[in-house]
Amino acid sequence: MMRLLVLTLLVAVLLFGCASPQAPPKNEGAMEKNDSTVDPKDGAMMGKEVVIEITAKQFEFSPSTITVKKGDKVKLKITSQDVTHGFSLPDFGVSANLQPGVTTEAVFTADKTGEFQFRCSVFCGTGHSTMAGKLVVTE
Repeated sequence: MMRLLVLTLLVAVLLFGCASPQAPPKNEGAMEKNDSTVDPKDGAMMGKEVVIEITAKQFEFSPSTITVKKGDKVKLKITSQDVTHGFSLPDFGVSANLQPGVTTEAVFTADKTGEFQFRCSVFCGTGHSTMAGKLVVTE
């Protein structure tokens, strides 16, 4: 009888412990800080504050695709792992110089929808020209 009870408990733990996993986040390293708010000036809805951690290394950004919603206040926390890099997102006026091992913050509001390219703006070696990523801003 004891063996049957232990076996039943083991099966229950396996079944409930292996329930369907949670959906992965949109952006690796992204954290939404608060809910949408109302702009006190005109009463329009404003987006969430979204914090996204990005790693730069020869010759890639990780994550290379970032998705946010129109109106979100986006805070990028970008860290170079190896050499000096740059981060340029010209459609939102973002430009940053990234020193190795130092986290640099860039903040902007995603005020238009579409796909926008970001790239390394400091020559960092032979693969520099391919070091790019994409910001996707949805409604």
